[in-house]
Amino acid sequence: MNHGFEVLKNHPQNLPQSIEDCLKACLDCNLACTVCADACLSESNVSDMSGCIKLDIACAAACSATVSVLVSGLSAGSKDAVRAQLVACTAACKACEAECRKHASHHAHCAHCAEACKACQSACEAAIKALN
Repeated sequence: MNHGFEVLKNHPQNLPQSIEDCLKACLDCNLACTVCADACLSESNVSDMSGCIKLDIACAAACSATVSVLVSGLSAGSKDAVRAQLVACTAACKACEAECRKHASHHAHCAHCAEACKACQSACEAAIKALN
């Protein structure tokens, strides 16, 4: 069960569906990037994966921060801060997706991570539109 999303659905301030979708995408991308970085560290060519690892870590951090800012920022009425965080998360996802795509043909974890980043980027863009 997704207890966090049950809590969200019972929040006194009804958040748009696009925000819930963005939260889900950010949580999924955070996990995908964290696992991808760990998998990259286990590859025999780990030195060739350093750029991917760094971007995985940065993207995971951006996604984690976005979850916190989305929930608390919207409740506090800080749309500008939320929008800025969504823009930052979009940029991190775009960079991570591009790097993971370079390795996707020979590392399945990178292919899956790239897809999670692409989905998160799209969800963040939809959330930005919902804020306008």
